[in-house]
Amino acid sequence: MIKESDVIEKLKTVKDPELGIDVWTLGLIYKIVIGDNEIEILMTLTSPFCPFANDLIQDVEKKVGELKHGDVLVDISFDPPWEPPQELRDMLGV
Repeated sequence: MIKESDVIEKLKTVKDPELGIDVWTLGLIYKIVIGDNEIEILMTLTSPFCPFANDLIQDVEKKVGELKHGDVLVDISFDPPWEPPQELRDMLGV
């Protein structure tokens, strides 16, 4: 049985090409739903104009797909708009 922690470990291997930090640490993942034959992920991007949006979505689908739990469905939402989590701000010194 796939657990949320398994999905999170896979998401931690997907790096933002600009920042070199994984999508989980960046706080880009809003929701994970594990169904009988699919995994749904609701995520955001650092900007609605992110030039790497397609790459990030494909990487998430590929890495989470390695869990072999059926389809990986990625939805993008900008509500709420992304803000770096405090832990990330501390890491970046901002």
